[in-house]
Amino acid sequence: MSKLKKTPEFKTESEERAFWETHDSSDYLDWSQAKPASFPKLKPSTKTISLRLPETLLDRIKIEANKRDMPYQSLIKAWLADDVDESRRA
Repeated sequence: MSKLKKTPEFKTESEERAFWETHDSSDYLDWSQAKPASFPKLKPSTKTISLRLPETLLDRIKIEANKRDMPYQSLIKAWLADDVDESRRA
């Protein structure tokens, strides 16, 4: 195997991101030595938003969530994720 290049020092995360977008990591890392990693407690970042809904719509969503034995906000998130995924496939 050829000699690996030294990974440069980066001042910022955006500088590092720009570097890796234009460079092949196999010039800097021996991927044959890589080991699988597991991050079981890693959770995606969330952001709180305010969403105005007609009361009747919210009531209907809560009824549907209750039928499925899940929190109504979780049901809304699931529906939104499904719809976005479906739109990407279209």
